[in-house]
Parts: sequence; structure tokens; C-alpha cells
Amino acid sequence: MARIIIDGIIYEVRDGSNLLQECLSRGLDIPYFCWHPCMGSVGACRQCAVKQYRDIEDKNGTLVMACMTPVTEGAIISIEDPQAKEFRASVIESLMINHPHDCPVCEEGGECHLQDMTLMSGHNYRRYDKKKRTHRNQYLGPFIGHEMNRCIACYRCVRYYDDYAGGTDLAVLASHHHVYFGRHEDGVLESEFSGNLVEVCPTGVFTDATFSAQYSRKWDLQTAPSVCVGCGVGCNTSPGERYGTLRRIVNRYHGDINGYFLCDRGRFGHGFVNDPARLRRPFERIDGQALMLDGDQARERLHRFAAQRCIGIGSPRASVEANFALQQLVGEDNFYAGADDRELAMLQLILQLQGNPALHTPSVREIEEADAVLIVGEDVTNTAPRLALALRQSVRNRARDLAVAARIPVWQDAAVRELAQDEKSPLYILASQSTRLDDVATGRVIGSPVELLQITLAIAAAIDSGAPGVTGSHDPQQATQIEDIVRQLLAARRPLIVTGCGCGSSQLLGAAANVALALFNRRRKDGQTTAVDFCAAVPEVNSLGMAMLITGGRSLGKALQRMQEGSVTSAIVLENDLYRRAPARVLDPALAAVEQLVVIDQLPTLTTDKAFMVLPCAAFPEQEASHVNYEGRAQLSFQVYPASDAVLPAWQWLRPDGAAARFDELLRECAGKVSGFNGLSGLLPDPAQFPGGMKVPRQSHRYSGRTAMLANIAVNEPRQTEDPQSIMAFSMEGVSVLKDASVLPASWAPRWNSNQSISKFQDEVAGHLRQGNPGVLLRPPTGDLPGQAAYVPVEAPAAIPDDMLPVVESYQIFGSDELSARAAPIQERMPPAHVAVNAADAERLGLKPGHDVQLVNDLSFLSLPLVIRKNIAPGTVAVYAGPSRKGIHGLAGAARVSIDGPSTSPMANLIVSDRIDGEGQP
Repeated sequence: MARIIIDGIIYEVRDGSNLLQECLSRGLDIPYFCWHPCMGSVGACRQCAVKQYRDIEDKNGTLVMACMTPVTEGAIISIEDPQAKEFRASVIESLMINHPHDCPVCEEGGECHLQDMTLMSGHNYRRYDKKKRTHRNQYLGPFIGHEMNRCIACYRCVRYYDDYAGGTDLAVLASHHHVYFGRHEDGVLESEFSGNLVEVCPTGVFTDATFSAQYSRKWDLQTAPSVCVGCGVGCNTSPGERYGTLRRIVNRYHGDINGYFLCDRGRFGHGFVNDPARLRRPFERIDGQALMLDGDQARERLHRFAAQRCIGIGSPRASVEANFALQQLVGEDNFYAGADDRELAMLQLILQLQGNPALHTPSVREIEEADAVLIVGEDVTNTAPRLALALRQSVRNRARDLAVAARIPVWQDAAVRELAQDEKSPLYILASQSTRLDDVATGRVIGSPVELLQITLAIAAAIDSGAPGVTGSHDPQQATQIEDIVRQLLAARRPLIVTGCGCGSSQLLGAAANVALALFNRRRKDGQTTAVDFCAAVPEVNSLGMAMLITGGRSLGKALQRMQEGSVTSAIVLENDLYRRAPARVLDPALAAVEQLVVIDQLPTLTTDKAFMVLPCAAFPEQEASHVNYEGRAQLSFQVYPASDAVLPAWQWLRPDGAAARFDELLRECAGKVSGFNGLSGLLPDPAQFPGGMKVPRQSHRYSGRTAMLANIAVNEPRQTEDPQSIMAFSMEGVSVLKDASVLPASWAPRWNSNQSISKFQDEVAGHLRQGNPGVLLRPPTGDLPGQAAYVPVEAPAAIPDDMLPVVESYQIFGSDELSARAAPIQERMPPAHVAVNAADAERLGLKPGHDVQLVNDLSFLSLPLVIRKNIAPGTVAVYAGPSRKGIHGLAGAARVSIDGPSTSPMANLIVSDRIDGEGQP
């Protein structure tokens, strides 16, 4: 720590940091534009000027830019110096010369960093009265709106998009006062993280196009802390509601998980909540006709069915409470997994590995610290996007090491990049087809599932001779790659092995775990006493939470077997389209054999079409719920707004007391009854933090709609909705948002209306929230570090008949998730379902571009358009079956491939090159 003097007050700050970051971390206000906590300093805007003095005798001082000035012991600084304040005011006046001053109609209004900094700098009168420069705006796709005339050339957008997120299609064009931030031509921004431009841009150049379509002023949105339901990472979000509809989702800072950024699926995939097809009333289907029921009648029938021979099928997209309530209703012996059998086996293996003290499941922040990474069989960008963004940051650790050796501060972004050039920390990818991280990979191996398994086992055996061996030999190129991977992993301070359920194989997942265990055993022999980082991505928001409730291997396959045998008369399916989980040839007879099939869900699916009774349940912003993410962290999301009267959270349908059931009581019951969930009750906020019955307001203090919300019905002010079960109120009155950031609905602080106000709630800028990051880690490793870690047994894969090819499932960030695929903007980015092979296999099998391809085995059949990919393993078929995933489960493993005739899909004429292949969308 260093001691410095700022305007006569002594502060202790981090030595080696920059002055702007340390001032903001100490709660001091300095205006800035180009600087961002995740992107370092470039000194482009000159807005953060302060006065620095040589010593106490120096009366004149020197103007310096706070973001470019390193902290030094004994430094004397003034923020309030008149010359510094005048300089800052003149800078912002210059930046504002061509700004349109369109605050009353600007979508950034009320959350605008430019507004905040203008007021903070004291610039309140426009002297410039000449003609302003104007630009033509571009079409940038369904997610992002463009208003280039608002730009102040802070360069944040391209620094984030190109340097941080790895994009290639957004650039700085032209020069001088004609500088333009956009694409070389109109078109969709290709990055999966483009939506962060909306929050990174300080002026409203880039706007949320989905929010614009149903715009409301930011201060009139009702918000609450929430968790993204798009994948298993568990990013924190702040959904905003107005007039009973979900209008937008923005990032909610979490120091261990998402930090400042979300992926585009999480930000723009919420349209399913407002879908006109949402189930709104319970009904029975009699003779093909839907007979509406009232809530009490529906619940009475549900519980009558459950008292008979009934089984329950859980869901990885339903909350912990909903799954637990179903388990309690039907009994532990009758509760089955709502995931396909292969996926359940992988989830249970992941849970077992998380309890191994030799392995450590890293948070997203810890993933960024890895200095050597091996990815095994997982297309991380498409299955767990926020992890992929973290892996992109990990390859820069080599640049940071070089900077430290050269005595260059790591926050000096341009200097560090100039020094490092193309130097990167090693990242190796073993996959059956190209991925979106290939551009930062040190090396990659494209192989069939069997080849990947052999290579992974060979890596583990090369690290530690005691690891399970491998049969067969490797070609010279693969042998060299194996040697390189082993050398880099052994040389790393913090190696990381990444895999997940997307690899489609418990054997491959176990082999990846053995690489991490081999590293642990090798490092243990060398005297190191730390666990090795091992990260396994899971598919859905509560995949691990559901798996933790499954006992005795009660898989979906066993449930369907019981149904088909006729040993049960009723089945309750919780928030699950079973046709995404199992082949239709197995499902159809099983569902037909049940007398009463009850489905609780938000939207109609192929499964609700077969149901005898359907109960509508609340979507994520309409209920309180907890979920368990990929690292075993349970997190609580709060209700943003009430659902319609006939729609209940799934757990309330399943409890005897229905809508009167209390969420906190159910959470504590689950914590007390289920092994592994004992820490769950720690999610509930401590009422002692909110004395006198005060609550946290869901509405901002500027909320203006209370007297006009229902003016078309009545002019009197309606009574506020009460929420006795929550520590949050449907009101603008309550506990100050500065009280506790762990339940912060939206970021705001005096003088800071934009999202940059989050620094007021952090222990230091880009650090953790002052009251601690939300969530409870349920799966910490148990026991002391072993002297020698035991390896995972890995069985040899089943032989594939000569007339079949191995089939791997291909995932897409826009399309593979069931719920987000219902959002119209996401649908614009979704590729059609297709089958992909390489050119040599297509020629050998007689497959032709422009045709559909048949995939057939004993369980399933698919006919999809053919795509020729240049980067796919020889002898391997990749299938993207669309959001329904219908038919893919029976094909998992191997299928016969043949031509099916001419195709009408434009996909069938594609030959996908390296570059487009790497973007994740053919």
C-alpha cells in the first residue's frame, strides 16, 4: 500500500495502480470516459485531469491524466484545483460540440454516463452555435441500434469489442472529426457478446434494439436482482418490467461470475416471458378439447393423482424449490431426472468430482487467471458463453507477465499490447469440429470422439505414469501436440482443464478429469499443495441442483420404462419438454401408457400436447427461486413483478397450501432434508439488516408512474401490491440502495445515474461487492488434500459398426437453448437445423450439397440439410437439431448416413470455411 494526499486528506491506496482507479475505489468523484475497469487505460478522452504537485513547496503543480498516472508513495494530488476543474469543463465542452443534445428523446436518458460527467464537470451552457457534423447510422442486427451522431470518440466500443471480446467486424473508420465507429458495411454484429456495447458505450451510440421496440424510461422500470436462465453459468442480471411485461435485461455485477458483462443469449433471449403463447390458465384435455379449471380445482386434482401410483420427472431449468416440492409430493423413490440418461451420468460424475479435494472448480474470475488451458470436447462459446469470454482473457496473462518483467504497469493497455504483440498464454482445444475460441488457441486437435478420448488419456498418462493408459498409437503430428500440451500444463502456475456435458461422453469427461488429477499427483510429488482447477460446464441453469436431488440412479430412461410397463397410473412432468430429452420412439408409447399425464410449464410444448392436465407456471421474473450453477453455487433470484392470477410458481402448485405456501419455509425445509443443500438457507437475506419492517424498493426513487399507470381505467392511485414473503417491496420507498449491494435491484448513487455507479458498491473498482458476492457454494471439496488422488475409471467406448459413423451434437448459442429460442431477435440469429460432414466424407458417402441427409439407427431418424464443413473430424457427423433437439438423443453415438433427396433449405448449399466455422454459425 502507498500513502498519498488528495486535497489535503491522506489515503492508503494500492501501490502500482493508476490514480483514477484508486480515487474511484475510495469513493472520490473524477469524471472519465475512455477508461474502463476491465480494459485498462489509454488516455484518449483527457477528461480525468487532476493537478499533481512535486512536493509541499510546489504551489503551481502540473495537470496530469488520472487514468495514466501511476500511484506513488507520498504523491500530492488535487481534484478540486480550479485549473483542473476548468480543464475538465473545457474538455467536455469540446467533446460535446457535435453531440446532438437530444436528451429528451435519447434512449440513454436517465442512465447516461455523459449526462453524469457533464454535470460533474460543470459544463452547463452550450456556446457552440454552428452546424454540427452528422453521420449515417448503420443496421447492426436485431440486437443493437446505432445512433452514431451521439459519439464522443472515447474508443471504448472498439476496445471492448475487438480487444476484449475478440470481435473482428467493428472498427474505427475515417479520421479527425469524421471518425466513425461501425462496420465496413451494414450487417449483423457477429460477436456473441455484442450486447455489452449498450452498457460499455457512455453516450447512447449503441442501444438495445429489443428494448427500443417497447421502450420505457429507465427510471420507470421495476427491477429486482435475478439470475440468467440461459445456461449453467449463473450470471447475475437486473430484469426491468413495465405494465406487466418484461422490457429488458441488463448486467448485474457479480465479482466472481459475470463481472461487467453478459452474453447476447442472456441479454436478448428473454422474449419467451412475454410470448403470446404463454400458458395462462390451468386446463384438462377431454376428448381433444381444453376444459378450463380454476386454481383450487386444478390443485386438488393434481394432489389426488399424486396420491395414487405416481411418478415425478424433474427439470434442469426449474428451480431447486420446484424440483424439491415435486420430490416431496411423489416421494424420493418416485422422483426421476428430467435430463437424458447420458447427461445425467455426466452430471453425477461432475458432482462426484466437485467433492474431490484434489480438484477445484474455478469461478469465472478465477478462470481469467489461468496461465495454461486445455479444453476437452466442449464448444464453450456455444454452451457456456461467459466462460468463453473469461478464457479469452486468460490468454493475455502471458502479456501481463511480460509487462511486469519490463516494469510496465499492467493497466497501461496500449503499451502492454505493443510489448506482447502475438504472445499468448497457451490454450489448447481438443474437439470434433472448429470452435469460436480457435482464433486464440495455441493449438487444436480435430478428431473423432474415440480419437479425442485416446489423446486425452495419453496426455494424462504422459503427465503421470500412474494414470489410466491408452491403447493405440498416435501419428507424429498428434504425438508432437501431446508433448506440447503436457509441457505447457506442467510449466504453468495455474493450469486449467475445461470440459463439460457438451462433449456428450462420460468417458471423455472422466478422461479430462484424469488430466487434472494427473497434474495434481505430479505437482504433489514436486511438493506443491494446491488443488488443480477443473471446470465442467453444465447445460442449464439448475442442472446440478436437479442432479443433487436424484438418488439411486433414477434416470429418465427408468421412469419411461416404469410408465410403459404400466406400473404407474399418473406422471407429473415439471417444466420439461421430454421430447428434448429422449427419442420419440421411446416417449410416445410411455406417455400413452399413463392414465393421467400432468405437465407444469410456462409454454406449450410437444409434451404439453400429450398431457391430460396442464398447469401454467411462473417465468423467472415472476417468482423467487434458487438455482445451482456449474461450480455448485446456489443463487437466489427475486420476483420482479407478479404473474397473472391463474399463474403460480411451480412449487406452489405442488404444495398442499398452494398460493399460501411460503418460499422461505420451503427453502429451509429443503436445506434441512436434502444432503448437500444444508447451506441453502444462507441465501435468505437477514431480516436484521432491514429494521422496522423496511424493505428494498423494486422501483427507482425517480419512478413516475404510480398515478398514471392505470389512467385508462381510473384516475385514482391504485394501492401498491403487497409482498409479505419477500424483503423487496413493489414500491419506490424503502431501504437505501447503498445499504446492501447483495440485494441491489439496480445500480444508482448520488451523481452517478449510469451503470458506472457500481463502483460505489464495490470494495474496490472491479473488485467484489462490499457486502459479499451473492450466493452460497454448496459443493466445496470435502476432506484434506490426498497424498495421491485416485483416478476416474474410464471404460473403452463401444465399437461402432462399419456401416455407421459417430454422431456428435453441435450446439449454437442462438438456438440450442429451449427458452431463448422463443425470442424473436434470437430467432433472427438462429441457423436452421442441419447435418455437417467434411468434404472427403461427403464424397465417399455420395452426399451432395443441395440435398437432405438421412441419419438412422434403431432408436431414431432424422432428415436434415447437408452442410460441408472444412474443419470437422474425418469420419464424424455433427448434427444441430434446432431448439427442439428432437431426434438427436436416439442418434447419440452412431448412425447410418445416406442421401435423402434435394433440399429446399439454403443451408444445404453451404460450404463452411475456417473463418465462418469459427464463428459458431454456419
